[in-house]
Amino acid sequence: MKVLVLGGSGFIGSALIDGLLNQGHQVKVFDRNIETLRKQFPEIADAVQADFSDVMSLTEAMSGVDMIFHLISTSVPATSNKNPVHDIESNLVNTVKLLELMRNADLKRIVYLSSGGTVYGAPKSLPITENHPTNPTCSYGIVKLAIEKYLQMYAELYQLDVTILRPSNPYGPGQTHKGVQGFIGTCIDKINAGQPITVWGDGSVVRDYVYIDDVVSACLAAMTTEYTGPVNISSGVGYSLNQIINMIEKYKGEEIEVIYQQKRSFDIPEVILDNQLAKTSLGWTPLTSIEQGLGLTLQHGLK
Repeated sequence: MKVLVLGGSGFIGSALIDGLLNQGHQVKVFDRNIETLRKQFPEIADAVQADFSDVMSLTEAMSGVDMIFHLISTSVPATSNKNPVHDIESNLVNTVKLLELMRNADLKRIVYLSSGGTVYGAPKSLPITENHPTNPTCSYGIVKLAIEKYLQMYAELYQLDVTILRPSNPYGPGQTHKGVQGFIGTCIDKINAGQPITVWGDGSVVRDYVYIDDVVSACLAAMTTEYTGPVNISSGVGYSLNQIINMIEKYKGEEIEVIYQQKRSFDIPEVILDNQLAKTSLGWTPLTSIEQGLGLTLQHGLK
């Protein structure tokens, strides 16, 4: 199959490209930064370097492909509220333009990576199933949810073949960031730089961490499923920030300096996603425990 990956240079995108190539698929990439990808994956069939808003380049990238993985996001939860107009214009509007291009090109298949960590908001019950009310507390989550709705609308009106995945908190080797998303990756960066780790709140915030290899296997399973989603992709187990820090300390054999700051208004105290639907609809199950995944991540990332 010839697959277009939108946002291929990111943490999940590069891991997905590796998984697709290993399965023998032809891969095209659309991204603002492709030079590193070309060096990392010389087998890539084609790559288009452009902004998501560049309709002509996007049309070029879509030519001849069988399906699309949409991984592009120009914002993160921690900063999206600072400029919601940009969030809407660069993510929601451009995605609707993409759907129009797909409709006009008669390209039917798309898998979208939404956000299981932000679309639900404060949970009324745990673990959170896909039928849980959606009440996101940040622009990032609102836009992700709006994109889901447009995907479902285009599926209904124009018979697009859509699958929506809601990963929880992906982590693993290769995670890069600017210190605003991905707690485990942020910890590694801070430790390598000899800096203290900043925790917003008292460290009791609980998140559901899912290892990158498991996220990729879910994406690959979604390529051929008839289920449209949304589908939670998660470990189904929650760990607090303090527990993660303690695991890292145990691995290193020494204490880590932590600075606790005032909690942020948009941080949900506890998010654990139910993954039973993924097991039945995708034939997928997470294989990597937090102990295994964190050990591999630290082995790869710590200097």
